[in-house]
Amino acid sequence: MKWKEKLPTNWDAPEDIIEGCIKEQLKILSGYKGNSRANQKKVRESLTPRHAAISLTGEPTLYAPLDELIQTLHKKNFTTFLVSNGTIPEALSKLSEEPTQLYISVSAFNQETFSYACRPHTPHAWKKLNETLSMLPSFKCPTVIRLTLARHLNLKHPELYVRLIEKANPVYVEPKAYMHIGFSRLRLSFGNMPTHREIQDFATQLGDEMGYNILDDVPESRVVLLSRLEKPIKLA
Repeated sequence: MKWKEKLPTNWDAPEDIIEGCIKEQLKILSGYKGNSRANQKKVRESLTPRHAAISLTGEPTLYAPLDELIQTLHKKNFTTFLVSNGTIPEALSKLSEEPTQLYISVSAFNQETFSYACRPHTPHAWKKLNETLSMLPSFKCPTVIRLTLARHLNLKHPELYVRLIEKANPVYVEPKAYMHIGFSRLRLSFGNMPTHREIQDFATQLGDEMGYNILDDVPESRVVLLSRLEKPIKLA
């Protein structure tokens, strides 16, 4: 696979992105207003969104005005949840305003597995991820390491994940099962999807080695939340 796209010279303005997202959110939810079975209190709350996830479609730290986007969202009383693959540490180091919570995805325990599982398009991606992990303790906002784990691929060697996690000293660690959905079905099978019990067992091994406790888990999503805290920080 080759990376053929080029970064734009003219980025969409943060204000346009925010207003556009709110507009589309209201359009998606509009049908609930006329549904007599809908919880009208929740409908009213949904029409005034207050939480922004800067994630999912591509790597958000590629967006040059990221700092301005976070600042603008905070001025509008939004919380910001920044999710990154950690391969552009310089973008994170340039933030003058931290997100409400910073979330780094880690999908491998060593460079060989990282290259095979993630297939990075940028040079020295593993080195840059490790730079990001070493940078995380300098952030004041809550930090999270997400481990997306697939059976027969990266659901092994908890002791090596511990070495990576200890660099970052995150507030939370979130082991989660790979889910057999979307385009991942073209290269992974249903058999790669771990059970919730497997994720719980892996999380327990991580927690025992790091001194993190299990704060919560969600069987439907096959995810476990680890932390040294007794309960999660309430952000809003």
